[in-house]
Amino acid sequence: MWIGEQRTTDTHRASEEPQRRRVRMSEQFNCENCKESLYGRKYIQVDDVPHCVPCYDRLYANICQGCKELIGHNSRELYYDDRHYHEECFRCSRCECSLADEPFICQNEALLCNDCYCSEFSSKCVACNKTVMPGSRKLEYSGCTWHEECFVCRVCKQSLGSQAFIPDKDDYYCVSCYEGRFAPRCTHCKQVLVQGGVTYRDEPWHRECFLCTGCKAPLAGQPFTSQGENPYCVKCFSSLYAQKCSACNKAITGFGDGKYVSFEDRQWHQSCFKCSGCSISLVGAGFFPNGANILCKDCNDN
Repeated sequence: MWIGEQRTTDTHRASEEPQRRRVRMSEQFNCENCKESLYGRKYIQVDDVPHCVPCYDRLYANICQGCKELIGHNSRELYYDDRHYHEECFRCSRCECSLADEPFICQNEALLCNDCYCSEFSSKCVACNKTVMPGSRKLEYSGCTWHEECFVCRVCKQSLGSQAFIPDKDDYYCVSCYEGRFAPRCTHCKQVLVQGGVTYRDEPWHRECFLCTGCKAPLAGQPFTSQGENPYCVKCFSSLYAQKCSACNKAITGFGDGKYVSFEDRQWHQSCFKCSGCSISLVGAGFFPNGANILCKDCNDN
């Protein structure tokens, strides 16, 4: 903001001149421009050279930016940015109030008082709905503006101006308050999940907390199965809970091919469910149990 500076011009009467300088009546004391005598008249000195008032105004007076008239020697003159004004013409271009002794702003060549500038060009704080005054500290986010002191956490009311924050709809939270109110917590350690994690049975886990119940090996990104509510790696589940194939005696885990055949109290990998005589696959075909063996129709008939 600027305050226009004022310029005044000293005028003199030739009759007062003998007090400062002695002039013989026989000497000429004329206007430098029009050469008319200055005895008994007001005059103005420019670089110690006297001029009559009309010549001074014509040669040196500035044009008022407001009314486009000469700013006479006896007028109070204000100037700003190489533009000159009569005191009474130095006004706000909107409300016409005098700017002579007031702060003002130049906007697109127009002079505006502080109130007019704020109402027309300044944004409003979305928190308090008051004008954000020019030169005051403000914060902007997503097209909205706040006074610095108005941009605070929804919960703890601490200023968010110099720290990380998290938006949630029309509210803003510091990280600790947001985590305390909204962030999911690990099912195992109950601490906040800041990022990443895995979901098991619709519950969140830290990757480092999602471990095999048996050997405690990490299960994130690995095949696993469960027994009841507990997750297990393939190796632990196989050794602890899996049925054994009646043909190869290896665990039937449900991984890999994943399919198996069950008959009475025995189970087979689908690839192991073959005739004990000719080794033809019996998957989807009739078979005949013969003690520990299973036979196709032809082998059974023979």
